[in-house]
Amino acid sequence: MNSTIELNLNQSRKKTLEFNKLHKRLRRNVGNAISDFSMIEEGDKIMVCLSGGKDSYCMLDLILHLQKTAPIDFEIIAINLDQKQPDFPEDVLPRYLTNLGIPFHILEKDTYSVVVDLIPDGKTYCSLCSRMRRGTLYSFAKKIGANKIALGHHRDDIIETLFLNMFYGGKLKAMPPKLLSDDKKNIVIRPLAYCKESDLEEYSNRMKFPIIPCNLCGSQDNLQRKVIKDMLKSWEKSNPGRIESIFSSIKNISPSQLADIDLFDFKNLKRDKADHINIVDIV
Repeated sequence: MNSTIELNLNQSRKKTLEFNKLHKRLRRNVGNAISDFSMIEEGDKIMVCLSGGKDSYCMLDLILHLQKTAPIDFEIIAINLDQKQPDFPEDVLPRYLTNLGIPFHILEKDTYSVVVDLIPDGKTYCSLCSRMRRGTLYSFAKKIGANKIALGHHRDDIIETLFLNMFYGGKLKAMPPKLLSDDKKNIVIRPLAYCKESDLEEYSNRMKFPIIPCNLCGSQDNLQRKVIKDMLKSWEKSNPGRIESIFSSIKNISPSQLADIDLFDFKNLKRDKADHINIVDIV
């Protein structure tokens, strides 16, 4: 009996230790990303976008922790865009955010019906859905005076976007940790840019966030992103560390070793003239 109790205590201590390490790692990754890209500064009013998925819950939790410990003052306002997709539990996020005691807004806009009506069967909703969602959030940020918009994309999202653009768009670009919108009126930040999806999933499970399943974009089987995700999982399984290596390459770019003539001035490359060398015949 005593040995069973001791075993349970040891297992409990081990789980607690593992969770503390995970939490510390996520806090460190978020802190490093924010520091590297100057994502959050003194006096910022940050609109944190919540979808009800694991990533956005983790982002809000980690930013709230940072707010308590950071040497600067900044404001957080949580936002959820209710797109009126079927079976969306409208009470979950308001209840969760009310219990946290932070200011929040629930925006209601029926983008679901518009997307379903305009996109033919068999096609993915992502492009149109994303544009409509982005426009709504940008407008609301301006309305409430938020100068930063925080989104919950993580390291794996960034890498998947890199390959999506390479394979299907013929462009070498990913998803930046910090972005100025086209109208130059909104700054988008991605505090989870250095965080692994597996870490976020584990953290979300341990924290027991009230996850809301997505039955709009992310639920479609024929997503090109899903194909890329499966490919990367296969690579990581056969070559552990491959994804981290790819992400490191995104942060270490050598324009002179690529072929973009707008990024590097290949045309005006000139070699240094060799120094004149006197050759002395030795008899």
